[in-house]
Amino acid sequence: MLTLMKGDKPFDFMRWSKLAFFFSALMITASIVTLSTKWLNWGLDFTGGTLIEVGFDQPADLPKVRESLEAKGYGDAVVQNFGTARDVMVRLQPRENVKSETLGTEVIAAIKEGTGANVEMRRVEFVGPNVGDELAEAGGLAILVSLICILIYVSVRFEWRLATGAVASLAHDIIITLGIFSLLQIEVDLTIVAALLTVVGYSLNDTIVVYDRIRENFRKMRKGEPPEIINTSITQTLSRTLITSGTTMFVVIALFAKGGAMIHGFATALLIGITVGTYSSIYVASALALKLGINRELLMPPQVEKEGAEFDSMP
Repeated sequence: MLTLMKGDKPFDFMRWSKLAFFFSALMITASIVTLSTKWLNWGLDFTGGTLIEVGFDQPADLPKVRESLEAKGYGDAVVQNFGTARDVMVRLQPRENVKSETLGTEVIAAIKEGTGANVEMRRVEFVGPNVGDELAEAGGLAILVSLICILIYVSVRFEWRLATGAVASLAHDIIITLGIFSLLQIEVDLTIVAALLTVVGYSLNDTIVVYDRIRENFRKMRKGEPPEIINTSITQTLSRTLITSGTTMFVVIALFAKGGAMIHGFATALLIGITVGTYSSIYVASALALKLGINRELLMPPQVEKEGAEFDSMP
């Protein structure tokens, strides 16, 4: 961990706190607007329906595939590339009294007839609407319960100003990550929920490391204003933050580039969440605690009066 030498000046992170607050407020507002207008592109795990993965022997003509399916009564089909230009994923809304195997065969036949291409069915998945509703409820509940538990934990461990900064930082990370997913219309499935929970844990861990050093320095540094102490604390933990984030991002980028389409969304959520979480631990959690008036007196341990001390002070 980076240690300041005598005479070294810490980076003045808090100098840019107002600009960072404006940027964060802008990003959160944009995310809320995007979520309100476009919402999220829920995957089959939540909506129910049938997913059919089709393999072509040459790059697929997606508009022609859509026309072929529409001509056979599948106008609600969502057609998109899945991994490479030769792999196509077809998503269909739930259909009553139709087996997924039969539906897959009909879709393949419709594509062959409409495009004249040589295609094969790679995979068929079916999720009922009731199961999708249960998964959506369970996924949202998992995130909500985790945030409540974190709120209780940081409230017990830290002074309320620091706890407020930590919780605001987590909400900031989740909202912006979901906003980007809504803007790009990336499919949200259970792996994305897992990624969001991972982001919550990662961001909280980064924030607590900074908070521990802030609390320690407020008690050790007898001179210095709160902005100076916070800047010193963030600078001292900066090498740890950069090394941890850098090594994690290296692995996540490898998963994003080489992990395949199945975990593409998971890796994307981690890429966004880790980047935003590293930023928020400095310019949301720490800066907000400073704005709320954190100071040395609030973080000093309570003085315990020893029994009999009043008699020791008597002549």
